[in-house]
Amino acid sequence: MTQTDRFQELKQEVLLEYQRHYPYFQGNWKNFGSQDIQNLIHLIEESLNERISEKWIYTHLKPDANEKLPRKDMLNILSRFVGYSGWDEFIHKDKSDAELKSLQALGRRRKRRILFGVIALLAAVGILVYFFPNEEKTHVIELKNEFTKENLKSDEVKIYQLEDNKKIPLEIKDQKIEVKVHKDKATKIVIESPYYKNRTVEIQQPEQSQTDVLMKPDDYAMMLKAFIGSDIKDWQTRKLQLDKILSDDLEVLLMLKNDLGTEYLNKKEFSAKLIIPTDAVRRMRIVEVNSDKDNRINFIRIIQE
Repeated sequence: MTQTDRFQELKQEVLLEYQRHYPYFQGNWKNFGSQDIQNLIHLIEESLNERISEKWIYTHLKPDANEKLPRKDMLNILSRFVGYSGWDEFIHKDKSDAELKSLQALGRRRKRRILFGVIALLAAVGILVYFFPNEEKTHVIELKNEFTKENLKSDEVKIYQLEDNKKIPLEIKDQKIEVKVHKDKATKIVIESPYYKNRTVEIQQPEQSQTDVLMKPDDYAMMLKAFIGSDIKDWQTRKLQLDKILSDDLEVLLMLKNDLGTEYLNKKEFSAKLIIPTDAVRRMRIVEVNSDKDNRINFIRIIQE
């Protein structure tokens, strides 16, 4: 077995480790979306204090096959992420048949002990539930613009319930979100949007059944949204305005339709597309915006619809 074959195995173990943290994802690398990529980058930074770029993931993890082996330092990071000391240990991870049989025998003995333990645990849980019922109520959240007090559009915002440092997506129905709130414990909600400042709020179980959460607009992101959807003819004015709100080291990821890949644009290339309103520009939908310390936009992710 070649080292590139080993790398394919490592990719699968990385995917399984990711699913352990985000069990709602049941796909493969081909449909590993932009939010999943950001989640994986955050997991690796949080657990290993190491950084893997989004472009590296697109280049080495997303493809079905890899002709070349990535750099060993990156292989070491991924190997450590799935529980090994590094790439060298990972590629020598085969166990002998004798070891496997020994582990299987040990597993059978442990299963019997675990079965008795599970029965005892279930009995204890049943007693706790009977004498100490978990009183939860359904609470409704509405997200509103802080200034206009209008409801946010459901396709411009993502909302998660935070449990054990894991983000569980919540569904938005008719511009409302339903969450379960315990009477003795606050429910932590994370709200993300390319056009509004991200927020984390704690919802207690109040007397009323609904809470309005006010979201502060990101002025430059709102301007960018207006540029994309507008029909401005004065391209020179538009160019000057874009130069003001976009950082000089801007990076734009334009995700093409029909899974055709991603186009990378710098400030000059992106501005050239945007200063002239076309049907292609109007079909752009912003899904992520980041800003630098001067509040100028330095990263944009766009879906071409």
